[in-house]
Amino acid sequence: METNKIFSVNQSIRLDKFLSDCLSVSRNQIINLIKSENVLVNDKIISKQGLKLKPNDEVIVNLPKPKEIDIIQKVNFDVDIIYEDDDILVINKPFNLVIHSAPSLKEPTLVDWLKQNGFSLSTINAEIRHGIVHRLDRDTTGAMVIAKNNDAHQFLSEQLQDKSMGRYYLALTDLTLKDNIEINKPIARNPKNRLKMGIVNGGKEAKSKFIKLANSKNSKFELISAKLFTGRTHQIRVHLSSISRHILGDSLYGFKSESVKIKRVFLHSYILYLFHPRTKEKMEFIAPISEDMREFLKFNFDMEIVNESIEPSHIIHTFNNF
Repeated sequence: METNKIFSVNQSIRLDKFLSDCLSVSRNQIINLIKSENVLVNDKIISKQGLKLKPNDEVIVNLPKPKEIDIIQKVNFDVDIIYEDDDILVINKPFNLVIHSAPSLKEPTLVDWLKQNGFSLSTINAEIRHGIVHRLDRDTTGAMVIAKNNDAHQFLSEQLQDKSMGRYYLALTDLTLKDNIEINKPIARNPKNRLKMGIVNGGKEAKSKFIKLANSKNSKFELISAKLFTGRTHQIRVHLSSISRHILGDSLYGFKSESVKIKRVFLHSYILYLFHPRTKEKMEFIAPISEDMREFLKFNFDMEIVNESIEPSHIIHTFNNF
C-alpha cells in the first residue's frame, strides 16, 4: 500500500525545490523519490528533478510502504530503547554503530537492526535510510529519534529545519574552556584533508554554544555541554578544534595523548527535545551515559559534582541564560 500526497503548483519553480519545500526534506531525498518513479506531474511519471513546474500543475508523490528485504549480515547487537509509540522510536545509540549502509560498508547498521526487529518505518528517505530523520557519527552515542511513518517523518523534519527539535550534548575535552563560549564560524570540507571538515571562508554558516560543567580532579580534563544551532557535519568537533580544544579520543581533529588510551570520541547526545508528531506535545528524552564514558568520569572526576552538573534542568537553564 502506498501513501499519496497531492500538491497544486501556484508559481513557476523547479520540481525538486518545490517538493523539498512541500515535504520539508532534503533535495537528495527528493531525488531518491524521483529515481524510484514515485513522483508524477499531471499524472505522468517524472524522471528529471530539474523539471520546471508551471502554475496549476498537479504533483503527486507516492510514499511507498517499506519492502521486505533480506538482512545481508546478521545483526548480533542490541540497542536500548528509551521510548516508543505508534509514531516515533527514541533510542540510545551505542558507539561504533553506523546509521545506514554505504557501498563500502560491510557491517550491519542501525537500519539493519530496525528492520530485523520488525519496526514500522517511514519510507520518505529511500530504502537504505528508512526511518532516519537525523544522524549521529559512528562513535557518537546517545539519543536519536526514528520516524515510524511518513507523517511523523515530515513533521520531525520540519522541526529540524525550524530548530524546535534539538539536542544537548555532553563531551569530555583535553583542555578546559576559559569560559562559556559561543562560536560562529563557517564550516566546509577541509581542502587539505577530505576526511575532515574545517573552518572555511565561504563555508556554510555554523553556530554552536559550549558551557562548562565539571573539571577533572587534576584539572586536566573537562566535562562540557554543547548545543547546536545549525547541523553541519562534525560541527562540535570542528568548532572546538578551532579554539584548540579537542574531544577525548578525537584524533582526527587533534587529540593526542600517550597516557590516555581511548577507543572512540567521547561525545554523547544527552538530551533530545521535540514536539510529538501526533499529539504536538513537547517531549524531552534523556539518554544515559554509555558505560565507557561513565567509567572514565568515575576514575577522573568527582562524581557528586558531575551528577549535579548533568542534571537536565541545570544544563537547559544554563544555556537559556547564556
